[in-house]
Amino acid sequence: MTSIYKASGFSLVELVMVIILIGVLSALGIGLFASRSAFSPLLATQQLASATLLAQQAALAGNPANTLTIEQGGDNFRFIVGVGSGNPRTFEIPREGTSLSAPGGLPLALTFDSKGAPSTGTNLQFTFSGDSTFQTCLSSLGAVYAGSCQS
Repeated sequence: MTSIYKASGFSLVELVMVIILIGVLSALGIGLFASRSAFSPLLATQQLASATLLAQQAALAGNPANTLTIEQGGDNFRFIVGVGSGNPRTFEIPREGTSLSAPGGLPLALTFDSKGAPSTGTNLQFTFSGDSTFQTCLSSLGAVYAGSCQS
């Protein structure tokens, strides 16, 4: 007589793979439960750069939407492109504990000339502060870049 041995349960390889999979998913998923306030300054910096480039493109095309208004409300940052035109574009992002400092204070209205440069003729330094701090420079020639303004 032969006896048939029937194994039941999981193999060691399957158990190790499940543990690894749970570890990877928890490492990637922890960002979903983390506070978004750490990311808010970076997102606001990128949104400001995008709105600035949109206003510059309008100025280069001879479009009347060559203005950018930067506002800091109680709950949101607001970037409005083309305030004086018939079709203004408004971009809002939640502040979530982040503040913005700009030369001359806020709200700040910028107008761009036909070359895409700000009408102020000077470098403008924007600083978003929260759990982390990010700086954006709008140069006198119209370049928008991360970091402090170069002299």
